[in-house]
Amino acid sequence: MVIEIYTVGHSTQSFEKFLSLLQKQGVTAIADVRSAPYSRFNPQFNREELRNALKVHGIRYAFLGKELGARSDDECCYVDGKVQFKLLARTPLFQSGLTRVIEGAATHKIALMCAEKDPLDCHRTILVARELVSRGANVTHILQDGSTEAHRDAIARLIVKMGLGEADMFRSEELTVDDAYEKQAERIAYDRKANRGTPTKSAEIAYNEEDEQ
Repeated sequence: MVIEIYTVGHSTQSFEKFLSLLQKQGVTAIADVRSAPYSRFNPQFNREELRNALKVHGIRYAFLGKELGARSDDECCYVDGKVQFKLLARTPLFQSGLTRVIEGAATHKIALMCAEKDPLDCHRTILVARELVSRGANVTHILQDGSTEAHRDAIARLIVKMGLGEADMFRSEELTVDDAYEKQAERIAYDRKANRGTPTKSAEIAYNEEDEQ
């Protein structure tokens, strides 16, 4: 059986617009992968408010920020103050989160939710979806205009965005994909030092979307 999983970013839209995106795809459960499930400027996406609002419409909510959030409490996941997605992906807690999502997908149509509008700017794609795909899941990203983007197409877009699309007879497609993932992970990963001073691009993205990864 093919495991079907969606992802979605709440960004700054209204709850009603967000709900319409979920209903269009038949989503029956949200897995919140934000490390901090609160939005300063969009309280409709605060953990309790969102859970209650979704329940009214028959959509279940589960907070998985501890397991699948981008800001790990595990010191082994940091190098020079910055989260390393490869290290985070190997932790037992993260792996247990993946298992929970996969098992849940057997009975629910699940969407992983974080804050960022563009899936490429979010760990739900660069970290979580990558690992789910490696476990055999079929991941689809729900975009704000109501359309969807297959994960393979999102990564193809990332490769072009990173300037890695030029043909190289000595470089395999697998290496190109890995390089794109790693470059984007470096760009968006949580950096403790940056968040104490001048924000990095990852911090800017989180602020612009008015939430935290």
